[in-house]
Amino acid sequence: MNGPGVAHLTALDLAPVKLVREAGRAGFSAVGLRLHPVLPGALAYPLAAGSQGLRELRTVLTGEGVRVADIEFVSLTAQTRVDDYEALLAAGAELGAVSLTVSGDDEDVARLTGNFAALCELARCHGLRVDLEFMRWRPVANLQQAVAVVTAAGQGNGAVLVDALHLFRSGGHVADIAQLDPRLLRAAQLCDAPLQAPADELIIQEAREGRLLPGEGHLPLAQLLAALPADLCLSVEVPSARLPAEQRLQAAARVTRAWLNGRRAYF
Repeated sequence: MNGPGVAHLTALDLAPVKLVREAGRAGFSAVGLRLHPVLPGALAYPLAAGSQGLRELRTVLTGEGVRVADIEFVSLTAQTRVDDYEALLAAGAELGAVSLTVSGDDEDVARLTGNFAALCELARCHGLRVDLEFMRWRPVANLQQAVAVVTAAGQGNGAVLVDALHLFRSGGHVADIAQLDPRLLRAAQLCDAPLQAPADELIIQEAREGRLLPGEGHLPLAQLLAALPADLCLSVEVPSARLPAEQRLQAAARVTRAWLNGRRAYF
């Protein structure tokens, strides 16, 4: 399993150049970048392929020895027009990203599957994979639903992103992961949480600002990592209101490294 990178949501208040510098200083070798907003008007840092801003970011990435693991975040809705994401994919490719993360937000499964397949085809032209992330409050809410969409789409560069919090909060189990074709699982996001989920109305708040660092909660993270493919891309996603962004990244790197080192027997 690759050494962990860090998801942009961990320190979304940092623009990409600052994020890369602080992530590199903390010891992360990879970052995710929020280049597209989750919702219209939400915080994101768009970059155009060939732009001065993108060239500056590439220089900083090289200087810090940090790579871009993934770009995000595209919500696949009933209104999705796949060609609208050509520029986003081109920017990701220029940054050396491996994948684009999307969510399933269309109740029409056939249309959603078609859009996912078309986006995979477009992403393939830019050398990127497309990872479908499930979340309890979205139409694609659990692992089984995400796997069904990816499988039906039939694209070799389509996969499922497993976020530890979303897996367990949606009723998933480690055994569900172990039974899957490993080719469907190419990326995972790591965090911890209490075993008991909060009230339904607090589920989104927990995901966006209440996650714990590995070992601070009671999720079966070691068993989860042992069930995931050995060559999977792992990142830490621990947004929290408890620390400033720079300290958040330092703590995420330090605690995650210590936790992983204490559980080598699992992998």
